[in-house]
Amino acid sequence: MSSTTPPGWYPDPSGQHGTRWWDGTQWTVQVGPPPSQMPRPRLPDDVPTDTVFIWVLALLPLISLPISFLYQPQMRYEVGPGGFRTVDPSSIYTAGYFLLQAFSVLLYAANVVLAFFDHRVLRRRGVVRPFSWPWAFLSPIVYVIGRYVVVRKVAPGRPMWPLWISIAVSVIGIVVGIGRAVAAFQQVLP
Repeated sequence: MSSTTPPGWYPDPSGQHGTRWWDGTQWTVQVGPPPSQMPRPRLPDDVPTDTVFIWVLALLPLISLPISFLYQPQMRYEVGPGGFRTVDPSSIYTAGYFLLQAFSVLLYAANVVLAFFDHRVLRRRGVVRPFSWPWAFLSPIVYVIGRYVVVRKVAPGRPMWPLWISIAVSVIGIVVGIGRAVAAFQQVLP
């Protein structure tokens, strides 16, 4: 360790114990549990916690909203046996539908990649055990919320604008999605 390394618990250089206390100039005799059981050290105030990747991750769903409006299915009906009215599948499964599905897969992949890069930058900036990026496979909002739980522990009092924007964008997406679903059901119902 160098003399510029701040005091704190670090992995024991002898390998005999989990951690050992560095007083800022030398190793002491105080030993502790493995780093996974230690509290995360605080980040210095001059180290930023927001990355370009978390901002893009928070704002990326805004791209999908206007693109979702490009797909406007026009329901056509067929009268089947017994006089039952059914929706013609070719009126739903158009080229626009498949393009929207392909875009959704690309957006999903982009969210996971952005979470990976954000996680990597946080580690480089000194965040010990940042929130695990594979949670983005479940949902990007899960990663963003978990990330800020960890960031609040290592850098309390910092603004969390990407978190709030991500939540707002998710709420807008839910409202728009419900509105679109209601409109689609009104077309289907007689």
